[in-house]
Amino acid sequence: MDLTTQGMMMSALVSKYSLTQRVLHWLTLLLLFVSFFSHEAMADVWDAITEGGGTAVTPALGSQIHVYTGIAILVLTVLRLILRVTQGAPAPVVGLHPLLAKASSAVHGLLYLVLLAIPLSGMAAWFAGFTDLAELHEVLFNIALALVGIHIAAALYHQFVLRDNLIARMR
Repeated sequence: MDLTTQGMMMSALVSKYSLTQRVLHWLTLLLLFVSFFSHEAMADVWDAITEGGGTAVTPALGSQIHVYTGIAILVLTVLRLILRVTQGAPAPVVGLHPLLAKASSAVHGLLYLVLLAIPLSGMAAWFAGFTDLAELHEVLFNIALALVGIHIAAALYHQFVLRDNLIARMR
C-alpha cells in the first residue's frame, strides 16, 4: 500500500474534537497573538512601576488588554481541560509510530501546563506583587511559543508528509 492510499485510509478514521473544543482551541490561539502584541505596552507599565518604586502609574490600554487577555486565556484553558476530561479527545491516528504518539501527548500536556502557568504567573506578579514571577512569566511565554511552533510543525507534517488528514480534527 503506498503512502497516499494509506493516508486516505487513515483520514477516514480521524475523528473530530467537538465544536466547542475546536472554537476554544482557535480562540486561545487568537488570544495568544493578542497577548504577544500587547506585551510591549505591559512591559512599559511594568518597568515604570518597578523602577519607579511603586509610584502611581496609570496602566495604558495595551497593558489592560494584556491583563484581560491573560485572564481569558486562563479561563479558556480551564474550560478546555474540563471538556477534554468530559468529552475526551480523538484517539491517535491509526498506524502512528508510538514514539510520535508519546511526543504528541507530551507537547499537548506541556501546552496545557504553560497555558495555565503563564497567566497565573502574570497575575501573581501584577495583582499580588510577586515581581520575581514576572521574569518567569516571560520565560514561560517563550516556551509556549516554541511549543506552539512544534505543534504547528507537527500538524503540517501530518497534513503534507503523512497525509493522514489530522488537521481535520480541528476544522
